[in-house]
Amino acid sequence: MNREEILTATTEGETACFHCGEPVPDNTDFTSFIAGGERSMCCAGCKAVAETIRDYGLEKFYDYRTASAPRPDSVPEALTREQKLYDDPAIQAGIVETGDNGNTASLILDNVTCPACCWLIETSLGRLQGVTEVAVNYSNNRCRIVWDPARQSLGRIINRIASLGYRAWPYSPDRMRRQMDAERKAYLRRLALAGLLGMQVMMIAVALYTGAWSGIEEQYRRFFSWLSLFLTLPVVVYSAAPFFSRAWRDIRLLSPGMDVPVALGIGIAFLASCRNTISGEGEIYFDSVVMFVFLLSLGRYLEFMARKKSVERIELLRSVLPAFATRIIADDNHYREEYVAVAELVKGDRLLVRPGEVIPADGAVLEGVTSVDEAILTGESMPVRKTPGSFVHGGSSNIDSPIQLRVEHIQQESLIARIHRLMEKGREVKPRYVALANRVAGWFILFVLTSAALTGFYWYHTAPASWLPITVSVLIVTCPCALSLAMPTAFAAATGAMMQRGAAVIHPGVMEKLAGATHVLFDKTGTLTRGQLALERITVYGDVDRDTCLGLAASLEKQSEHPIARAINEAAGAAGNRPAIDVVNHPGEGITGRIDGRRYYLGSDDFIRRQAGLDVPQTGRSGGEQPVTYLADERAVLAGLGFTDTLRDNAGDVIREIHAMGKSTAILSGDNPGRVEAVTLSLGIEQGWARHSPADKLARIRELQEKGAVVVMVGDGVNDAPVLAAADVSIAMGSGTDLVRANADIVLLGNDLGSLSALLKLARGTMRIIHQNLAWALSYNVIALPAAAAGFVHPWMAAIGMSLSSLLVVLNSGRLGRLED
Repeated sequence: MNREEILTATTEGETACFHCGEPVPDNTDFTSFIAGGERSMCCAGCKAVAETIRDYGLEKFYDYRTASAPRPDSVPEALTREQKLYDDPAIQAGIVETGDNGNTASLILDNVTCPACCWLIETSLGRLQGVTEVAVNYSNNRCRIVWDPARQSLGRIINRIASLGYRAWPYSPDRMRRQMDAERKAYLRRLALAGLLGMQVMMIAVALYTGAWSGIEEQYRRFFSWLSLFLTLPVVVYSAAPFFSRAWRDIRLLSPGMDVPVALGIGIAFLASCRNTISGEGEIYFDSVVMFVFLLSLGRYLEFMARKKSVERIELLRSVLPAFATRIIADDNHYREEYVAVAELVKGDRLLVRPGEVIPADGAVLEGVTSVDEAILTGESMPVRKTPGSFVHGGSSNIDSPIQLRVEHIQQESLIARIHRLMEKGREVKPRYVALANRVAGWFILFVLTSAALTGFYWYHTAPASWLPITVSVLIVTCPCALSLAMPTAFAAATGAMMQRGAAVIHPGVMEKLAGATHVLFDKTGTLTRGQLALERITVYGDVDRDTCLGLAASLEKQSEHPIARAINEAAGAAGNRPAIDVVNHPGEGITGRIDGRRYYLGSDDFIRRQAGLDVPQTGRSGGEQPVTYLADERAVLAGLGFTDTLRDNAGDVIREIHAMGKSTAILSGDNPGRVEAVTLSLGIEQGWARHSPADKLARIRELQEKGAVVVMVGDGVNDAPVLAAADVSIAMGSGTDLVRANADIVLLGNDLGSLSALLKLARGTMRIIHQNLAWALSYNVIALPAAAAGFVHPWMAAIGMSLSSLLVVLNSGRLGRLED
């Protein structure tokens, strides 16, 4: 039974529920836009499930089903049934990747608020039979799961996540954005309530403290106490609710997290204050409670916004491509324009990009000259000039003039898409010291709880009137929020800052090694040089002048895509417009053709000797150190054209900055010694190794590492992949091959070497910030715990100290966005 049959399988005159097929009761209005139209539902449960299926992009479920879906009796049961849908092969086709290691799915999680949540989910799912890999990314709430479909199902995995107190959905950018916006609003609502009511409670506390010192009538003291209770109650019930729910979950699962001491501190102080308010005896701590909830909520909000900002910078890569493009279609010797979805483009399509539009795909410019803003890739605000033959990347913005381009990579294969996938995969891998800090924080929580219990026991028998405030102070002042936030917030800020500088950090864990690097090694071609030949000189042998020779060579090479041809045409410009006929290309040797009735030859000396029967003059030969091609006609050799691979504009400045940081530099190249030596001397690089095969490069890196060196390798070619994998830190140029990028820790998106020196500085700054965060968090707890246990810290002081400790860590990490050194 298909969708249409289900819709009509009801009593005549009745409307069928789009989801379950049952009649829609009269006087109800459960409708939603699904599967291309406004659909009626019979109840809120069906509407919830149908909208969930729609939001995940799983509407094909309604095309593949053979019977109507069961009607949910309530929304929670509907959500349970929804999870079972994920085991349907038709639905899994859009959300599950299959491979030799099993099935892989990316999920979005709700309610992940700290690194302890990530550990809990990873540990619990890792114990499921058939689950081979679980990685939860704290910064964007992404969970990547790999499992054996013969032993486990996605539906049961999602049910296990739900049993831990989290919600899980298949990943989609829109879903993630909506979820993060909802979280932000929830944080703000709780923060606003705690702030507004907290101010009232604090003003009342001032009156009570002043009255206790100067004298206050009992009836007024009791009135103010009761008023404080009623004002504090919404703060505890609503603003502090997440702390209590997460603490209860951790206790139930025997996995105490940082919310346990927080919830105990808030709960004990509030309940004790309620008891004292009712009895009319003892101290009340409502002011400490509201202050603690407000400051801790503020810290959590700022930490969430730091993560959100980092995630948005990464997701910006995915969202910069436009939804539609203008495709040019050739019909009967004339062209027409067609507006199509970018997802429908295929390699070879011809596109028109007008000024002000975003380039929709990676491709080569066919017609037009313009400037392109590549800031999204390079972080560089200066536009880049593009001419016919230039390569442009999707996501860049066309500025000056309309251009036509040929699609070289479809949307899924674009540079932006590939880099985004690499970054997401790398962000799922936790740095070694982040995992260590999380374990330390877990043990520290147990230490805090034990210390609070022993402190309470001691003071209860020594000074019964003081045991409660002292115990509460110990619980609050030592909450290890700052310790757990010390590194994740720094890495999130550093990743976003590096993205602004035109570098995509695939594996954040390399920061430590990058900061401590001793040697930076470079491949030459395509890394220190542009990897594109440029015409350097023309040696004229006959009576024909230089410009005429260049024009003749360009006319012969007009239709060729060879690197030498591109260099000649770029140098000649409009001079190469003379028509050439009978053009014959001899791959790897040269080209021949007729111009103005005369035959010309362009190629190597052997090609000229064989085709034209002429000997090349000895003057102007390169000795093998420089590519040379020769132009000849039927009577004589006219000119020799010398080419060179030009250095990147800022290569010399980058090398000097690296040396200023105390790091050594070297070139590892397979090129001949003459060219390597020329680049080494030109840039001031300390060492140049030439004619190195991939195995030689690998051996050279191993040799340095055995001597204690921490090696950074920068490369772009296929032959660099093994070396990049062996280096302590691997950096790939954005124009490099997929294999190189897959083995890299960092990718320079815009091929700008200037990003490299910025990376080295930022890595050093990141580790400095992390050390500051850890030193502060540990020092604060070491000092504050004994002071609180000795009774020197009042609960309100503990609330301020703990919250400010977390805030300081978050704000200190935020400095990385502005850090230059």
